[in-house]
Amino acid sequence: MPHSDSRLSIYIHIPFCAVRCGYCAFNTYTDLEHLIPDYVDALCSELTFAAIKVRDQPVHTVYFGGGTPSLLSPRHFEQILSQVSGRFRIDDDAELSLEANPDDLSEGYLRDLHGLGFNRLSIGMQSANAAILQMFDRRHDLASVDAAVSCARRARFDNINLDVIFASPGETLADWKATVRALLRFAPDHISMYGLELKGGTRLRQQVDAGELPPPDDDVFADMYEYASAALATAGYDQYEISNWRRPGKECRHNLQYWRNLEYVGVGAGAHGFYGGCRYSTIASPQRYVAALSEGASGDNLSSPTPAVAKSVRVTEADDMYETIMMGLRLTQEGINRENFRRRFGRDLVETFCDSTQKLTAAGLLIATKDNVRLSESGRLLSNLVIREFVDQIKL
Repeated sequence: MPHSDSRLSIYIHIPFCAVRCGYCAFNTYTDLEHLIPDYVDALCSELTFAAIKVRDQPVHTVYFGGGTPSLLSPRHFEQILSQVSGRFRIDDDAELSLEANPDDLSEGYLRDLHGLGFNRLSIGMQSANAAILQMFDRRHDLASVDAAVSCARRARFDNINLDVIFASPGETLADWKATVRALLRFAPDHISMYGLELKGGTRLRQQVDAGELPPPDDDVFADMYEYASAALATAGYDQYEISNWRRPGKECRHNLQYWRNLEYVGVGAGAHGFYGGCRYSTIASPQRYVAALSEGASGDNLSSPTPAVAKSVRVTEADDMYETIMMGLRLTQEGINRENFRRRFGRDLVETFCDSTQKLTAAGLLIATKDNVRLSESGRLLSNLVIREFVDQIKL
């Protein structure tokens, strides 16, 4: 069904970490916790400016990501959320999400957050295997995940996501099956399951490049994905995105904003946003970010909704079409809505990419109906190939 594209999402980046994980390529920093009070003040200043730019546009999701947002205190969240609720038009049923490390979460802390309005919690489980957690430089163990989920339930959170990573160096299918079994015992409402990407500049990538750890095996990757997909389906989880499963009604509405290629405001050091036809990123360094906001930069003439912008690029129609196809094909059931595509670009997706659609459909990788275009089950493991087939016809 067509979806509304008028509502906005807000992403708030918290770049602080106690320890940097070996696989992490996000904009995160250790040993800067002393900067948190000034950083929160800067966030509030940036939110004030963003609210002026977006005016009265309704907001239906607010997402705190990182980094490790759970390093902030309830008082810090109260300060930020007071700014959000006072400056923006927030839907009554807005989704308010927090990413957290398991060992940061006590029942009292979570009760405070629930009382502030948080209604979705995303906990970084990553693995049930102690050796893999150590390789990842994670601070927690499996018992910490168990305790965190139990605390969250007692604090009345009824929408809990667990993040897990598969196909890490040296991980066997038996290792992964044990992680999936542990994951299902915790009975989360939502599961995000990502194959490990060895990003440049990360410690794990350096170790693999140096021969200290084995490289990923594509066949093992596929076996792990297919095993988990079957196990989660049997357990009653519905796959709605290539890497995401949910109980009924527990999809991540914030991430759907990204996958539908809709507008969102990103604030905080190193945040990204998409607003007013521009994609932008903010100053990455927390110290420079705080300094820029404390200087009271006006930014009144900026097209992006932040005075802390580091880079802003106007999105061409070709880029927009690429993003819409690339992100939309990740949605395993919804796919790319043909009516929404037609309204956005003035042409039909299937007619525009007739040869590619026919070729991929004949190969069993794509399903095209009168309402949408989506990947088949076989196409999910070959999504990059499918997307490339479309992109080759777009003049980027």
